[in-house]
Amino acid sequence: MFTWIDILRFANNGNPTPLKRVEKTDEEWMAMLTPEQYRITRTKGTERPHSSEMCHKFEPGQYYCVCCGTLLFDAEEKFDSGTGWPSFTQPASPEAIAYHKDRGYGMYRIETVCNTCDAHLGHVFQDGPPPSGLRYCINAEALVKEASELRKATFGGGCFWCTEALFQNLEGVVKVRSGYSGGKAKHPTYREVCTGNTGHAEVIEITYNPAIITYNDLLRIHLHTHNPTTLNRQGADKGSQYRSIILYRTEDEQKEALQVIAEEQASFEDMIVTEVRPFEAFYQAEDHHQEYYNNHPDQPYCDVVIRPKIDKLKQQYGSKLKTV
Repeated sequence: MFTWIDILRFANNGNPTPLKRVEKTDEEWMAMLTPEQYRITRTKGTERPHSSEMCHKFEPGQYYCVCCGTLLFDAEEKFDSGTGWPSFTQPASPEAIAYHKDRGYGMYRIETVCNTCDAHLGHVFQDGPPPSGLRYCINAEALVKEASELRKATFGGGCFWCTEALFQNLEGVVKVRSGYSGGKAKHPTYREVCTGNTGHAEVIEITYNPAIITYNDLLRIHLHTHNPTTLNRQGADKGSQYRSIILYRTEDEQKEALQVIAEEQASFEDMIVTEVRPFEAFYQAEDHHQEYYNNHPDQPYCDVVIRPKIDKLKQQYGSKLKTV
């Protein structure tokens, strides 16, 4: 993982050796790029903040240099910085990015460029989220995204320690992250969410392969691995942050969620009160909340609350579980 010291070393003493080099004349670049792409990548321009929807989309995929096609960033390292430009915590590889001192506009900054073709990308700063603490602030016009076959789903069903531990066991689930969503506060802390004033719920963000496990499967498993009939409560955990919630990304996901709820209602004596609302943002929880059950299996909460849920999951959905 890169650190700020690594970046300063590259900027001062020379950059990583690129895997390849792409060189073209200005005329060749102008012929293949749009005027805005050329202005930004070849003349060190900057696009207007919030001018690209790339700032607000966080679906799986990879981001390539618009000039030469070099892989620069992975969507797993993308986050909402609120700055108006796409932001990443790490490059896809150490050789992808080169760094240069930028003393323009009366500031001292570190410029980031494509290490293959010298395309100007943006700058890197020290105000990113952990664990790297870095924010690669990149012009969207300098990037082209290649979509992945993977998809994301965001559910809340009580304490995210429980839901994370459950969905990690499912075949086709690539990654599960604990965090906060469904509210209005930006970049909330656990302490702030616990007050109930941020509007956020404790949720998990599931990255999955729909060719192996479908969104419909995930919805039904979600409804049957917590109690969707209790309002703002799961067992002893009380508060709006523990509410049952499904955050959809498309109209098709909304329709599917409502249909599944209607079909599964007969399985419950009380009315399902799961909130179904559009996804807006996911804020990853602090590091010590990630992989909580795996890191603390003997902790009393894990033993008394989470382990029985996992045992029930194995009984109900054995055919959907990963094989060791």
